[in-house]
Amino acid sequence: MTYGMRTDTPTPYLQGDRNWRDTATRYALLPLRVFLGVTFIYAGLDKITNSAFMKSSGAGSLGDTLHSVRDSSAIPAMVDLALKSPVGFGYAIALGELAVGLGTLFGLLGRVAALGGALISLSLWLTVSWASDPYYYGNDLAYLMAWLPLVLAGTPYLSLDAIWRARRQPAGGFR
Repeated sequence: MTYGMRTDTPTPYLQGDRNWRDTATRYALLPLRVFLGVTFIYAGLDKITNSAFMKSSGAGSLGDTLHSVRDSSAIPAMVDLALKSPVGFGYAIALGELAVGLGTLFGLLGRVAALGGALISLSLWLTVSWASDPYYYGNDLAYLMAWLPLVLAGTPYLSLDAIWRARRQPAGGFR
């Protein structure tokens, strides 16, 4: 039974017509993707080009930051590990942020990039911003939550992943 619907005419959705709500839904994560991509690229470049940050000690250094948060972090062992080589850890975080930002912005291995961003944000939340009180003053938890929709959805539109997927599809094939 069709309950008043005509069965001889396909619905507009199946014919390919989409209204503005369908389009908005499809591209809803794009602003988040652009924001996180640009922010992580900027964060990585800022760390690499900041000579004070990439030092074991001194004002504004990663080493001093790590020493100051060690006792208030959720997992002091993570901070201790980073303190073994603050400069190496700083470069690892900066290069990780660059890779995550570029992957997210261009939609290249989008889920992998988003997972990397989530893991960076999680590690920073558990170490650097853990003692923020109230918790919403620390931004790393918010970044972690912002990455999760991209981990789930990936980068299906306006991305290198979409181009790659389209090239692998047989002509006229279903997705």
